[in-house]
Amino acid sequence: MQTGSVGTQGQSGAQTAPATDAFKNVDLDDFLKLMITELQNQDPLDPMDNQQLLQQLSQIREIESNLQLTDTLKSLLMGQNLASAGALIGRTIVGLDDDGKTVTGIVERVSLADGKVKLHVGDSQIDLANVSQVLGEEEAG
Repeated sequence: MQTGSVGTQGQSGAQTAPATDAFKNVDLDDFLKLMITELQNQDPLDPMDNQQLLQQLSQIREIESNLQLTDTLKSLLMGQNLASAGALIGRTIVGLDDDGKTVTGIVERVSLADGKVKLHVGDSQIDLANVSQVLGEEEAG
């Protein structure tokens, strides 16, 4: 039995449904559960090929390695953002506060809230990403 792609005929010609990756949201724990279930339910007279098992173990290691790399990169980015924000202490900036208002003033301190670096200008808090200008000494005064 042959199967083909399911599509629709439209004004601009044949169109196929967009492909979705069903395994995109599978994390390491889900993958391990699937593999263990597969091993428990395999046919004892026709067990899984060793090559397939090694391939799956390799995939598990690759996934774990990617997760560790992602965590490391997030930590590195956070450190870099904190360093950049720290360098702005005492400098005059222009940016949008949490209420969407434009604020101009001297950065008094820096904090971390909900994984975001915040600059404190007077009573306002500005995300580092919302800074639009860092003014020079001649522009600020």
